[in-house]
Amino acid sequence: MPCKPFWETKSLREMNPEEWESLCDGCGLCCLVRFEDEDTGEVIPTSVHCKLFDSDLCRCTDYANRKKHVPDCIKLTPGNIEDLLWMPASCAYRRLHEGKTLPAWHPLVTGDPESTHKAGVSIRGQTINEDTLAEPEDALDYMAWELNLDRGDEPYEA
Repeated sequence: MPCKPFWETKSLREMNPEEWESLCDGCGLCCLVRFEDEDTGEVIPTSVHCKLFDSDLCRCTDYANRKKHVPDCIKLTPGNIEDLLWMPASCAYRRLHEGKTLPAWHPLVTGDPESTHKAGVSIRGQTINEDTLAEPEDALDYMAWELNLDRGDEPYEA
C-alpha cells in the first residue's frame, strides 16, 4: 500500500519547515492589501498587492526578509491560522486546519507548480502594486469584487 502524503498524516504543528512552506500554492491572495470595516469587522480585500509581490511570478520578491520591509506582513503559523479568517477558503493552511483535504489543483497534488494559475485560482496579472498609489487609502478605489477569492473545491483539469 502506498504511503500517504505528509499533509494527510501530519497536523500543521507536526510539519517541518520545508513541508510547511510547500503547502503554499502560490496564489498570492494573502499578499493583497486589505481593509477592516471598523463597524462590522469585515475584512475587505482590494486588487492592490503588497510592494514586495511580483504579480508575474505570483511570489514575494524578498520572502525571507519581508518583515523588515513590510512590518505588518503576517507570518502564518500553526498558532495563528485560526485567527486569520480572511484567508481564502482555497488556502491549504486554512483547509488543513479545518480538516479538509488539498484541492485537486494544488501543486502538491498535481506535481505541477503552475496548476494553481492554470486553475484560475491565483491573482497572477490581475493586481496593481501598492507603490503606484498616491496614498495608501487609494487602495479602497480598487475593491477586489472581480477577483475569484474562494475557489477551494472546484475540480481541476490540466
